[in-house]
Amino acid sequence: MSGHKVLIMALCLLAVTLSDVMFSGNAWAQNDVGTDRNIAPQVPSADRQQKNKVFLEHADVLVADEKVSTEYQILRGNVVFRKEGVFMYCDSAYFYDSSNSLDAFGNVKMNQGDTLFVYSDVMYYSGIDEIARLRYNVKLENKDMTLYTDSLDYDMIENLGYYFEGGRIVDTENELVSVYGQYDPDTKDAEFLFDVELINEKYVMHTDTLHYNTDTHIADIVGPTTIVSDSNIIYSQRGWYNTEADKATLYDRSLLVGNNGIKLTGDTLYYDRVAGYGEAFSNMLLTDSVHNSILDGDYGFHNERENKSFATLRARAREINNSDTLYLHGDTIRTYMLEDSSRVMIAEPNVRFFRFNIQGLCDSMTYVQRDSMLYMDRHAILWSGDRQITGNSIDIHMNDSTVDYALLPDYGFMAEFIGEVYFNQLSGKEMKAYFKEQELRRLDVSGNVQLIMYPMEEDSTYNKLVDAESSYMIVLLKPKQEVDKITMWPEVTGNVTPLYLAKKSQYYLDGFAWYDVLRPKSPEDIFIIPKEMEELFNAPTNLRRVRKN
Repeated sequence: MSGHKVLIMALCLLAVTLSDVMFSGNAWAQNDVGTDRNIAPQVPSADRQQKNKVFLEHADVLVADEKVSTEYQILRGNVVFRKEGVFMYCDSAYFYDSSNSLDAFGNVKMNQGDTLFVYSDVMYYSGIDEIARLRYNVKLENKDMTLYTDSLDYDMIENLGYYFEGGRIVDTENELVSVYGQYDPDTKDAEFLFDVELINEKYVMHTDTLHYNTDTHIADIVGPTTIVSDSNIIYSQRGWYNTEADKATLYDRSLLVGNNGIKLTGDTLYYDRVAGYGEAFSNMLLTDSVHNSILDGDYGFHNERENKSFATLRARAREINNSDTLYLHGDTIRTYMLEDSSRVMIAEPNVRFFRFNIQGLCDSMTYVQRDSMLYMDRHAILWSGDRQITGNSIDIHMNDSTVDYALLPDYGFMAEFIGEVYFNQLSGKEMKAYFKEQELRRLDVSGNVQLIMYPMEEDSTYNKLVDAESSYMIVLLKPKQEVDKITMWPEVTGNVTPLYLAKKSQYYLDGFAWYDVLRPKSPEDIFIIPKEMEELFNAPTNLRRVRKN
């Protein structure tokens, strides 16, 4: 009987000892060194949603060694912790029960619901500031977004993760790389700092500061940024880029530089990469280095796929060569490319242009690069020196950006100011003027040719008026545009009248008008539309033929 009593007492003592080391989740406490330290069990019925409280849910083995530490417990095998709705898993851990902290090692995993998962080799969680510090092979997954880094701190109070030694975020649209980055799973907002790259299959965005949302895939540009693609480069300091729709709105004089030599900028710039369409609002400026031209206005756009441009509201085109620049204004100016890659420019209405040696105006103008032709339609006027040429239309041929000849195919009138009320005048059904070294050197007139001329005497005075009519005329001029020879044929009729006998009605041909008040005197004058110009354009005239380019 005494032997049985000893055995029963030993079993009872063992049962009491085991009950002292049992804890929530059926984990077992093992004292490897045989100390007498007791381990308080977790109560299974405790409220698992307590704020700032970490609960040990499971471990295969628990070791408490006072010689190693009295501050933490050692957990091994399938370790599981819980903090409110967040579960943390690892192979082994140090658990600081008093401070609700832990160090986790091996196959670390943290998840919140079924949307947020974080993986790493090591994790240090502080219950004091509620920050989990994950190290080595860190991966954070949130739906379609994955973050990779070797050092991630996760703030459980703010629900915010951030890395600081390099990392990258990958979603369905882009890969983002930076030295520092942070991510908010609630809002899907991410912030990137230092050596930032947004890598898309169509382009790469370089900057030092970028805000991005992994749900909308919109990048907020908040600092100097360069976007490089096969077709263009974009420079911007402020704006947003919808990487899913491939559309951007950019501010602060952003710049779009195309590989075709086109540069587009404006106070606000809208860009649609799919359509290849750039739209500039306020102070639009488009430069074409291939054609040495500049197009500007208060509003405009450029389509890089179709090679079309448009400007309006103080629209201006500038054609630049080595010696001079042509300044041209129209209410709207359009350019496009033909199939043979030659350029067409159309300006209308209220067109005025200025160049040092030639000025002009018309209701509409078309320039076709392929033919080197500039077509002036409806009430066209050209001035060169003291001469004025008017017609229903004027076709100008350009040679190396200078005027080669001008054709007035359906009526022409030339007037030259002599002084006071006197003008040399010439009209005909068709007129062609030839230029050399930017000066008028020859004039061919055909059909109902009429002439009024005041020949200069040897003493540089004018004392007679010559009027004549014929079917054809050729006028040759010397340098400085002095008349050298006039030939009229086949039959010529006319008179020579001393000025003191000439009546004022003889001074002018039918259709004579002197439009000097409309003449642009400087590059800035092209924007001034006098009321006399509006009256002229409202007057009837024969319309030009329709050209099919």
